[in-house]
Amino acid sequence: MKIIMPFISVALLLTACSAGDDASSQVINTIPAKVENCPQAEVVYLTALQPNQSFYDRFDFHTRNIVADADLIKFQTLNQDFVFCRSNNTWTVQPGTLPKESQPESNYEDFVQELVNPKFKNINFQGKNYQYRVVREPKLNVGENNIISQPEVTDPTKDKVVFELVTPNSKNPQQQTLYTLKDLQDAAVKAGYSAVGNQLGFPRITSAMVYGERLWWSVAFEQGEGNNGIATIVSYDPKTDKFSVMQPEGLGFTQITDLAITGDVNSPTFWMGTNISGEGNLYIPAQGLVAYRPNSQNPNSGTLTAYTVHNSPLVGAIPDKLRLENDQLWVSTANGVCQVKWQTADNADSWSCWRFAAMAKLPENLPVYSALTNKTAAAALSPNNNGETVEVLWWNPINFQTQTGRYEVRYPQGFTVKLDEGASLYEFQRLLPPGKPPVDWPGWQWHWNGERFIRGWDEVSLNLVGGGPRGIGSGQLNPDVPINWNAIRGDLELLDLSSKSTHVKYYSGWVDENKIQPYITVVPPAKPQNPQPNPLAAIAKQLPSSQR
Repeated sequence: MKIIMPFISVALLLTACSAGDDASSQVINTIPAKVENCPQAEVVYLTALQPNQSFYDRFDFHTRNIVADADLIKFQTLNQDFVFCRSNNTWTVQPGTLPKESQPESNYEDFVQELVNPKFKNINFQGKNYQYRVVREPKLNVGENNIISQPEVTDPTKDKVVFELVTPNSKNPQQQTLYTLKDLQDAAVKAGYSAVGNQLGFPRITSAMVYGERLWWSVAFEQGEGNNGIATIVSYDPKTDKFSVMQPEGLGFTQITDLAITGDVNSPTFWMGTNISGEGNLYIPAQGLVAYRPNSQNPNSGTLTAYTVHNSPLVGAIPDKLRLENDQLWVSTANGVCQVKWQTADNADSWSCWRFAAMAKLPENLPVYSALTNKTAAAALSPNNNGETVEVLWWNPINFQTQTGRYEVRYPQGFTVKLDEGASLYEFQRLLPPGKPPVDWPGWQWHWNGERFIRGWDEVSLNLVGGGPRGIGSGQLNPDVPINWNAIRGDLELLDLSSKSTHVKYYSGWVDENKIQPYITVVPPAKPQNPQPNPLAAIAKQLPSSQR
């Protein structure tokens, strides 16, 4: 009897991307930069909505690859390159140059074949080539209509995720089991979960590097629709021909997006980007940027420090790519980039950050609607009283058939709304990113910046099977009419919050799409003059005891 897998996780299909040939996220940069090699500034407009494309793909600024030389660091996304010039610390946005091998596989048949029988990647160590990949065992098969099946496995210890390595002096791969379905089940019981998935998700390698005298890889996995895995770092010592596997207990079922290693080779610190995903949700923030210092006696147990948008200057919720240069760690997210002095990362002054933004020139009179589908404008913006540009936060359709829509833009005067939806204690508190108060409320996906609740590009969960991104507003999902959202990314000021209602002021409005033409830029993040404690921390203590 065979197990049939007719559906592959949408999240995996869209985001799967292995580490490339000779991959490495750490270098020593000593060559002086030249200002004359900085690229010329140009206007790169927000990509137009393409046929059969989801509208939120236009706002996908997740970094797929980092390319660097003595003058520039280029953060490559699907449609744009964000380019940092070292000589004068300036940014430009350029048309995208992401290589094909770093792009999501668009051909489903090729994608399925790569899942079942992934190609070996290459990494060079001391002038010799090593080939690596990670696979499921027992081997899966692809049948008619690209349906994946595997032989029924009654013993969960024989359902495995296996790392394979071809050394320079061998033609056949060596194998190292990373974890089994039984390991996944045992880890769930130990962590107190009733279930974490009923099968192993397809694994993928997210980073490959040389550090010290060893080769290192980070391994992530398909997650959602019943699939899961264990956060894993695997290394290989060419001198002893031995593998080592590390699975930090503090990460559990978190995906490692990238890996960098600092410090002494005998007591290193492992820096990791983290992410989780679920059914229909491609990107869900996890523990942000993690610094893990393993115990010398037990590498799975150690000290884990998490830097998130809730407890640090980190400018985006999900670190996609890391790059280590001397004493600086570059952390790239879909909301921007931070340069961190990793030795003093606990000091906020050790962080220099920039965020990605969409801007547009203001016309003479721009009608602003207080909610997405309102018929009558509530205000207007003009270049005379609000500057020459306006920040564009989002776009949403107002008509699904014609795909016409409106842009959400910053509106300094703000609007207020009271919702018949209140606050409750968050049920799964152990899943909370460090620093986030355990309060479930309509602004759950916003984070406190010391002055207001703000929402980055990578905090907008996509909900591919649940009606699209959610925001501040009310109403039921209708296949013909969009929800009349008040705000998707506008800043929020909390006026009142109880267990029954939410009253907020939101600093955004909606404008007709044909009135403006957004372009992409990079700006410094706003820093509140007099930061205040997160009001949700006090509210959590005041919620009814029946919710505790």
